[in-house]
Amino acid sequence: MIDASEHFYHDDPNSGPEDVRTKLKDVEYFFLGNGLIQAAVQWAPAGEGTPIGLLVMNPDRLRKKREALTLDPETGLAPTQLALKVGGLVHTARAGRCRVAWDARAAVPTVVATWSGGGLKVTERFSCPTWSKPVLVREVTVSNPRGARVACELATGAGRQMLRRRLTLAPKSSRSAVVGCTLAAAADRVKLAWLPRMPVDAACRDFWAGLARVQLGDTRLDHFFRASCAQLPVAVSRRGCIDGSIWQYNLEWLRDQAIIALALTLIGATGPATTVFDRLLRKFVTPEGDTLDSSEKRNPADVELDQNGLLLCTLKDYVLWTGNVDLVRRHWAKIAAAAEFPLQQVFRHPSGLLMNCREFWERSRMHGIEPGAEMIYQCYVAHGLAAGAVLARLTGHEAEAVRWEAEGAKLKDAFLNHPRYRMHDRRGFLKRRRLDGRVLETVTASPAAQLPRAVPLGGRGPHFINPDASSALPIALGVIPPRSPLARRTLKSLEVLWNQDWKHGGYGRYHVTSEPDSPGSWPFASLFIARAALEAGDDAKVMRVLRWLDAVNGAQAGTWFEFYGQRLAPPFPQVGIVVWNWAELIILYVQHILGIRPGEHGLEVNPRLPKPLKSASARLTFRGQTLGLNVARNGDFRVTVNGKPLGG
Repeated sequence: MIDASEHFYHDDPNSGPEDVRTKLKDVEYFFLGNGLIQAAVQWAPAGEGTPIGLLVMNPDRLRKKREALTLDPETGLAPTQLALKVGGLVHTARAGRCRVAWDARAAVPTVVATWSGGGLKVTERFSCPTWSKPVLVREVTVSNPRGARVACELATGAGRQMLRRRLTLAPKSSRSAVVGCTLAAAADRVKLAWLPRMPVDAACRDFWAGLARVQLGDTRLDHFFRASCAQLPVAVSRRGCIDGSIWQYNLEWLRDQAIIALALTLIGATGPATTVFDRLLRKFVTPEGDTLDSSEKRNPADVELDQNGLLLCTLKDYVLWTGNVDLVRRHWAKIAAAAEFPLQQVFRHPSGLLMNCREFWERSRMHGIEPGAEMIYQCYVAHGLAAGAVLARLTGHEAEAVRWEAEGAKLKDAFLNHPRYRMHDRRGFLKRRRLDGRVLETVTASPAAQLPRAVPLGGRGPHFINPDASSALPIALGVIPPRSPLARRTLKSLEVLWNQDWKHGGYGRYHVTSEPDSPGSWPFASLFIARAALEAGDDAKVMRVLRWLDAVNGAQAGTWFEFYGQRLAPPFPQVGIVVWNWAELIILYVQHILGIRPGEHGLEVNPRLPKPLKSASARLTFRGQTLGLNVARNGDFRVTVNGKPLGG
């Protein structure tokens, strides 16, 4: 049985300087890196924390925000802020008087901060312009609009390190200085130094120039895609390590990472995607086919069975998108084991469904999850076995292809059509059935869960578990027809999750009464529903989710927290930046709005532009070739590969 302590953390946001808190008022985080170094520019415009602070992390060592290498335990990020001394007075960026944004035209992801002090204008440009060194570069330009010469001094630091440089500016002129912040991984520290010039790295520029471009004719929606493309690769270390939620859990999940690897594939970041899949197959799948979650191996009652199917689904899409079948050949034993693992007798029920005591969002027996069938486990394993059959055919394993296709079809038929155990009723998809076939409607936590009374599941019941946002996934994945009565009923029932115990919008991950953590709306759960709604033709729901994402903290940077609500921390961790959010946005844009999906027998293109969008264009890389796509509102579209019509 899972120990309750696994869910508890001791990082008190009220201990230490304000900068240790992840959720400062109106804060935005802009993530930069190159796989060797990871950094975030903190913009705190509302007066809490350092207005422009710099967090530098080692992407291979997952830690809390207070443990960032540039965050001082007493002064926070204050030493990292740039200070400008003019005429004996020291000026810094002030809350509400500075501006931070992405430079959409830069060759590599670049964050620009602008502010004024002492009659001078300051522009700071943060980037990681080299692919070969763990260095973040901060280029500072001071402009003198006056008609007289001005002497000034720049100062910035990290912890006890401090750099200073004097500049003299002629009338109506500008001067620049470049600071390099280098990660010394072995020593677990950073080193600051003035650089003679900006580093130039063709490999770095080539990587970023090769990523996908998508334009939907809407400034904010285009910004979301650019920001996701700029930051998703940054979350991945050079060896494939990814924190599920930056600064929050400091743990890794096969589920999250497989989805992230798929999104990396879709944007053309093939190198990082390959690294992630290779590492998952080496380290996150056991020889028996079990998969790791929360960096842990579980007993059969507590495994997340959807992970096996999800790995096969995403790996199939990766192979069909890139043409890299060698990865499957090298890891065939692990892939075959992952496909076979859910088919063991320990998970089997006479109905043909798969049973255990864990659910998709990681609640377990101590949260009242009885032994039974979780709908999304059936869905993903069935879908994954069909994907595994494709991988088997591509690599000459015909016997496995026949077996997995048959097993997947039987499981799909059971969860959709079994007279007693099918995973849906008049409401649409159900979350869970008990062993006797009855729907699990409510749960009661045991004392072993040690839940605070302040959380919904820790208080008085009833605690409902239906509806659940994962019910949208069979629609999004195409497991059922998206405009079928079952899909319509499911999407209608999911509306209960919008604005449950809050008024700021967004869908919760499930019925709030069974929440063992803090209530709130979840971006990636909301995007599950947006993906399904788009396939079902419900454009209003899609745009409502996207407009909501544009209204919450994180929209300016294009980085979103795990959920939006008041986190009870401790005992729960401070809320972090979930990498999955970027992946879900990319999947929504590429697989659903643009409708690009590689099939076993060719590329499928079926765009679905939600109203009021009128057109879309994209440039992607498919099997090493440039794929250009143009879509018109009237449903006509044109696809070209290297300037020629697709199929021509």
